[in-house]
Amino acid sequence: MRSIRNAPKRAINLSLNSKVLDMAREMDLNISQTVDALLTEEVLKRYWERWQHDNAEAIAHYNARIEREGLFSDRYRSFMRPPKSDRDAA
Repeated sequence: MRSIRNAPKRAINLSLNSKVLDMAREMDLNISQTVDALLTEEVLKRYWERWQHDNAEAIAHYNARIEREGLFSDRYRSFMRPPKSDRDAA
């Protein structure tokens, strides 16, 4: 996914709750920046939820294959092997 956080800004009309807007201004909140950040996070969250849903079958097949066949690098991963006991050394 292309970076959406640094895309150029575009002016829009937006209707907000007037009391919340007044309170935000009293608190010196940058309304545009706040709405942009919250909307960005919501869009990213939904994008990845949809991506996971759309790719669930492929992910399940991949995980099943790895469970069945293991990874190429398994033989090189010494930290995953059980420790050798004194009986194994003899």
